[in-house]
Amino acid sequence: MSIPGMRRAAVGLTALAVAAFGAVTSTPDQAEAGPKPVDVTLLALNDFHGNLEPPSGSSGTIAGQTAGGVEYLATHLAELRAAAKKKKNTITVAAGDLIGASPLLSAAFHDEPTIEALSMAGLDYASVGNHEFDEGANELLRIQNGGCHPVDGCADGTPYKGAGFQYLSANAFKTSTGRPLLPPYAIHKVDGVKVGFIGMTLEGTPEIVSQEGVAGLRFTDEAETANRYARELRRKGVQTIVVLLHEGGAQAASGGINDCVGMTGPIVDIANRMDPSIDVVVSGHTHQAYNCEINGKLVTSASSFGRLVTDIDLKIDRRSGDVLSAKAENVVVTRDVAKDPRQTALIERYNTVLGPVADRQVGETTTAITRSQENLFGTTMGESALGNLIADAQLAATDDEQNAVAAFMNPGGVRADVDAGPVTYEEAFTVQPFANNLVTLDLTGAQLYCVLEQQFVVNRVLYPSSTVRYVVDPNGTTAPATDPCAGTRVVRGSLSLGGTTVDPAATYRVTVNNFLAGGGDGFSALTAGTNLVTGMIDLDAFVAYLTAESPVSAPALDRIRTTAEGA
Repeated sequence: MSIPGMRRAAVGLTALAVAAFGAVTSTPDQAEAGPKPVDVTLLALNDFHGNLEPPSGSSGTIAGQTAGGVEYLATHLAELRAAAKKKKNTITVAAGDLIGASPLLSAAFHDEPTIEALSMAGLDYASVGNHEFDEGANELLRIQNGGCHPVDGCADGTPYKGAGFQYLSANAFKTSTGRPLLPPYAIHKVDGVKVGFIGMTLEGTPEIVSQEGVAGLRFTDEAETANRYARELRRKGVQTIVVLLHEGGAQAASGGINDCVGMTGPIVDIANRMDPSIDVVVSGHTHQAYNCEINGKLVTSASSFGRLVTDIDLKIDRRSGDVLSAKAENVVVTRDVAKDPRQTALIERYNTVLGPVADRQVGETTTAITRSQENLFGTTMGESALGNLIADAQLAATDDEQNAVAAFMNPGGVRADVDAGPVTYEEAFTVQPFANNLVTLDLTGAQLYCVLEQQFVVNRVLYPSSTVRYVVDPNGTTAPATDPCAGTRVVRGSLSLGGTTVDPAATYRVTVNNFLAGGGDGFSALTAGTNLVTGMIDLDAFVAYLTAESPVSAPALDRIRTTAEGA
C-alpha cells in the first residue's frame, strides 16, 4: 500500500476512497507501538538476454566498471542474500527478456542454458518480455514447463527440466479462451505477510515481435491490467504489491545508475495511471538504469545483460500488510568476486557441446565496424556502418535470384559490434541472433516513399543498402501515424536506386527481413508489398557476405543526406 513520505496525498483520503483503495498505511509512530515490521528484500534484474559469459565491449561495462557474466551474477546474488537482514526473506525477481537476442552459447540450445543458470542462481519470479515470444507461445510454455525441443530435441543430450522459477504474464491473453497464457500473479508469504507479484510485458509486443511469435495472443494495457489484478490481490488479503513490468523509460544522460533525472518514456505514464495500492514497479525493456519515485511508487530498472542487480528493501507492517518504507540501490555486478563454480561448470558443459562451430572463422574486417548511429540533423537517428554492411549483405543474397535492387535493415536487429580482425561464426551470430528470413517483395516508387516517411513516424531510420540514396529535409512535415504517406521529410525526387531516380509509378524489388515485412517496428507501409518471396536466414546472408568480401571495411555513411548539407 501507500508509502509514508512518498504518497502524501493519501493522508486526506475520504471514506469512499479508502474503500476503493484499501486501508491507509500505518504511520511510523503506530508501527513502533505494534509488532516489529517484517523486512523483505527483493533482488531484481531485467533484460539478461542470455549473457551467460561476460559481455564484451560497451555491453560489458557500466558506471565505469566492467560488469556482468552469470558466474559473477550468481555470486553477487548470494552475497546480497547473505547481507540481507533475514536471508529467508529475500525474493529474487526479473522484469523480462531473460532470453531471446542471446549470444550463441545460449541461443544454440534455444536458451535452455540461460533458464538453467538463472534457476540455479535462485530466481523466483519473472515477467515475460517481448523476446520471450521470439519463438512463439508454445515454445515459451516449453521453456517454463520443460521437455525437449520439438524439432531439435535435447541438443545437449540431457533432458530439459524447465524453469526453476515461475514466469508471470498478466496481460498476454489467449484469443481462443480469453485466459492468460501464464499465471498473472503470484502470492509469496514472508514471515506471515503476503507479497503479491504481478508480471506483464509491454502492450506493444505485437509491433516488435514477428507475427508468428504472437499468433493467438492478445495484449492489454499495462496500467489497466495491473490495476485489475491489484484489486484481485487485495481481495485475497494482499496489501504489498509489486509489478514486474517489461516496459520502461530513460533518464537524462547526466543521471547515474541510482538517479532519476528528467525521466521520460512509457513507464512514466503507466506508473501515473497505476492504482495507489501498487508499491513497487520493477521495470525493463529500455536497457536503462534508474531508481525513481513516480506517483508515490518505487520504480527501478537494472540496465541489461546482468550488469546490475537492484537491491530493494521493504519494511512491511506485520498487522496490516502495508508497506511502511521502500528503498532501492542498483548494485554493479563486478568481476572482482569469486566465480560461482556451478555456473562455471554449466558454461563449460555447453561450450563443449557447441564445439568448433562457434570458433569457425567466417571472415575478416580491416577495422572495427560498429552499430553506433550517425548524427543526422541533430539526432542519432541516422545510418550505422554495421547496419549498412548488413543491408549490403542482404542485397547481395537476393539481387541475382530475386532481382532485388535495394535492401533495408531495422536498427533493433543489429545487436552487437564487430571487432577488427578475424570474425568468428559466434561473433556474426551475436550481431544477428534472430534467425529472420529475408523477404523480397514488390513496392512501387510511391510506396517506397511511404516507407521512408514512416521512419519519422516511428522514430527509427532503416539502414539502406549501398544502392540507395535520398535526401531528408529536417524542416519537413512528419506524417500522422494514420497516414505515413502524408509526410514531407523525404525530399521528393531525391530517392534513387542504383543511380537511377525512382519513378513513383514504377515497381521495384526490395529486400527486408520477415519481421519488417510483417509490419514490425511500426513499418505498416511494408505490408503493402506484393509478390513476396522468402529467402535464406539473415545470419546466413551476413556470413556469406563476410566470407566472400573479406577483408571487409566499414561502409561510408553517405546514403542518407540532408538539405542542410546542400545535398
